[in-house]
Amino acid sequence: MSMHERTEAALKELFQEDFHIGAAVNPSSMKKQEQLLSYHFNSITAENEMKFVSLQPEEGKYTFEAADTLISFARKHGMAVRGHTLVWHNQTTGWVFEDSQGQPVSREVLLERMRSHIHTVVGRYKDSIYAWDVVNEAVADEGDQQLRPSRWLDIAGPEFIAKAFEYAHEADPNALLFYNDYNESDPLKRERIFQLVESLLKQGTPIHGIGLQAHWNLFAPSLEDIRAAIERYASLGLKLHLTELDMSVFEFHDRRTDLLRPDPSLLERQAERYESIFRLLKEYRDYIGSVTFWGAADDDTWLDYFPVQGRKNWPLLFDEQHRPKPAYERVAGVASAGSL
Repeated sequence: MSMHERTEAALKELFQEDFHIGAAVNPSSMKKQEQLLSYHFNSITAENEMKFVSLQPEEGKYTFEAADTLISFARKHGMAVRGHTLVWHNQTTGWVFEDSQGQPVSREVLLERMRSHIHTVVGRYKDSIYAWDVVNEAVADEGDQQLRPSRWLDIAGPEFIAKAFEYAHEADPNALLFYNDYNESDPLKRERIFQLVESLLKQGTPIHGIGLQAHWNLFAPSLEDIRAAIERYASLGLKLHLTELDMSVFEFHDRRTDLLRPDPSLLERQAERYESIFRLLKEYRDYIGSVTFWGAADDDTWLDYFPVQGRKNWPLLFDEQHRPKPAYERVAGVASAGSL
């Protein structure tokens, strides 16, 4: 179907009264999925091409080519762009935290490097990117501490989070600025994220939204936990975006490798799950401005071979040939039911 004219209803039109419908892309998927992406989606996010290590691998040496290609793709197809991500404990080159002898830099030096990077990157895309994931995954999943260990935290202290938002706001006062995290519907982590963002708001930090990554599976989180998370975050008066939605067919701790393709009953369970989630999202459309899938079709998904080496996954609404799956049909049905 990817080579032929599409006949199914476009997701971006089905949900045009509700929220942006986005997909994460990379240079390869933009080529091989161009028809699918341009037909169904009105927003894109870079999987990796706008992360620190991709944009500034060496101090002062910026490599914007791949990110610029994404901006051109969005312009060509009239899409919005979410920027992902400015500050993260991962995919940040070691030089950021070290001096020429390999020793940790001072707090002042690190914050100046952060400010310079954010001003350069956000400034470059000022007219092209309407929202940024400013800080990604700073909250701990377990243990007693609210924040996860990182070199940002070690050197700059907890204030590094507020500083990142301040620098991004300086660089583009019109951009919507998000704190983004996974396990966002887990009750323990939900409260930690809530407390972090609440404290940022109390300090007057320019933060406009919370990104719920939504890397979910057929078994968890429960709809009750998702609803509770949406309501809790919305109570802060901020915008909510689902930033990285996919639906693994495996439970997180499931290490099986014998499933070579999804059988009809598995696809049906995935379809039911997507349907119930989109019913919920539509219910909260006044709070949710964007729903971005972490990928567009099953031929290109980060869940292939993660967390189990050599194992394929099928987490999206379109199959490996870009054809609509039962999950697409059910999601489209939710949109249609809401507009009758």
